[in-house]
Amino acid sequence: MVMVTETNTAIRVHKTGGPEVLQLETLPVPKPAKGEVLLRQEAMGVNFIDTYFRSGLYPYPSLPAVPGVEGAGVVEAVGEGVNSVSPGMRVAYASVLGGYARYRTIAADRLVALPEAVSFETAAAVTLRGLSAHMLLRQVYDVKKGQFILVYAAAGGVGQLMCQWGKHLGAHVIGVTSTPEKAELAKSCGAADVLVGTDNLADRVRDLTEGAMVPVVYDSIGRDTFETSLNCLAPRGLMVSYGNASGPVTGVAVGTLAAHGSLYLTRPSLGSYIAKPEELQASASVLFDLLAKGVLKPSIGQKFALKDAAKAHSALESRKTTGSTILLP
Repeated sequence: MVMVTETNTAIRVHKTGGPEVLQLETLPVPKPAKGEVLLRQEAMGVNFIDTYFRSGLYPYPSLPAVPGVEGAGVVEAVGEGVNSVSPGMRVAYASVLGGYARYRTIAADRLVALPEAVSFETAAAVTLRGLSAHMLLRQVYDVKKGQFILVYAAAGGVGQLMCQWGKHLGAHVIGVTSTPEKAELAKSCGAADVLVGTDNLADRVRDLTEGAMVPVVYDSIGRDTFETSLNCLAPRGLMVSYGNASGPVTGVAVGTLAAHGSLYLTRPSLGSYIAKPEELQASASVLFDLLAKGVLKPSIGQKFALKDAAKAHSALESRKTTGSTILLP
């Protein structure tokens, strides 16, 4: 249990802006309210959505705020009415703000039990990304054997998992990366083909698919690639825009979808797919099963100390990272 004299180390944001707004602070250890637990975190994930909140693209509920939406650790104490977890349990979570801290409180029904075979660091590197990959490949669009799919940022944290998972499903994964080095990494994760850069991307996709194009595009880049992605889709294909690495997509004319062949467009949010506790547990069960079977092999490309969260954000936004990035307390 937590000693009453122990303090908590956390990163807080008092105003939105660049990485420099991430401030290391010493705070009291919080107490779990009804339905909550106190979690001692052993590793925390760093995700692009963290930079969206920090910059102000996505609003925090209030300021000051503790950023971060993913982590893993040990339950230290439980609040009134909690019986789904108990002190000493190893757990992980995703898509819940407040992650950049040694200790945090969190609703008990947002936690998933962590199998002994999965380390805290692996859980922090894969829970959000893995649940996202499950959502994208099995729920937003149910990928079938033999289908071509186009995956941007194929060497990134989500991209690597999508290459591995897509190959497992029997899909022909076409990855897109920014460098030849990242292309080799994507290939090692199961991408059948990898295209470097986005110049003439639609023509290269047309060559690979013998003119058929792809039924689904997974675009995490945003503004800079939106139109290119539409050009890569087959008629009645699905454009999945799930990231803003280059900035948000704005000013889209609905008629553009018709002009490209009666396309569909979606902007999925993981929270909508794991909103109910039973949905979260079901998705996590699939994810951890594939981890146990070795189908998914997450890569931790970068590790930073919690105090260096600003450096982690700068590295992520520079697009120089590969695989997952985590913070360690």
